[in-house]
Amino acid sequence: MAETMTTLSGVAFLRTPDACFEDLPGYPYPPSFMEIDGLRMHYLDVGPRDGPVALLMHGMPTWSFLNRGIIARLVADGWRCIAADHFGFGRSDKPVDDAWYSIARHTAAQRALIEHLDLQGVTLFCQDWGGPTGLAQAADMPERFERLVIMNTWLHHEGYDYSPAIHRWNAGWQPDGMFVTNIPERLSLGWFMMVSLGHMTAKDMFAIIQDGVYPTLTPAGDAARRGYDAPFEGLGRAGHAGPRRFPLSLPFTNPEGGNAAAQQRHFDTLLTWTKPVHFIWGGADNIFTEAWGREWAGKFPQATFDLLPEAGHFLQDTHGDAIADLFFARIAS
Repeated sequence: MAETMTTLSGVAFLRTPDACFEDLPGYPYPPSFMEIDGLRMHYLDVGPRDGPVALLMHGMPTWSFLNRGIIARLVADGWRCIAADHFGFGRSDKPVDDAWYSIARHTAAQRALIEHLDLQGVTLFCQDWGGPTGLAQAADMPERFERLVIMNTWLHHEGYDYSPAIHRWNAGWQPDGMFVTNIPERLSLGWFMMVSLGHMTAKDMFAIIQDGVYPTLTPAGDAARRGYDAPFEGLGRAGHAGPRRFPLSLPFTNPEGGNAAAQQRHFDTLLTWTKPVHFIWGGADNIFTEAWGREWAGKFPQATFDLLPEAGHFLQDTHGDAIADLFFARIAS
């Protein structure tokens, strides 16, 4: 059950009880917290403090749990891993006003954490909305970053061709869209993620929405579902403002909320990036396609591009070990 609604500095928010995060498989990490304008942002800071630094970003509707496999491999190899949860996600506080959320605000929170921890020599791992919010840091503070690992994401810029899948995703979160009308009452985000991760089909999802019939998951699938449901357990519709807002912040429909002008600036700035940049791409993603990933990588003479043909949009979850193997091979060469 969610804690009582709290209001600080005029912002009403919910906080997921700590008990919801107990015994999540593959995620044994102790929480750390930073306060920003009265709100508590959660982040992981695990691994040796004197090791090379990895900053791992997440998007929607995930949280730092998404990167658990990569984190485990990096920590085992002596890396220090930092992975924050955006406000509205994971163990971070969840303002209940949809209009509170913007890409600029998410980006500013991540910058505050980097500066608070005084991170140096950072390798950035980013995917989905972790691209606009994470690559912004490398564009604005390049002296703090050593390497970029870019996975199935984008930066808005003039001429970018948004895929039909992105347009469908945006439509699903409009006031009469399938997702906004069914999440969370009929379909939790954890169950939604089961389709994206290949643990059930779209037909199964519609059976949940229409008939309340849930498929039987494998133990691994159910473990993942529990992990993605944990942040929103008991929070109801009010606690899902953050996930609702991300799809409606796409720059083609909401330039201001999506920080479109800043994204264009970051895209242009990073075209002059001369440090290592590694693209690791899920080839089965219809949101950010292989063709786009290759086109973007082609703008950097020093870039490497590795394709995981069967990986979809959330490749950190399904192919964490493969991503780690590719990364270690690239930095060793």
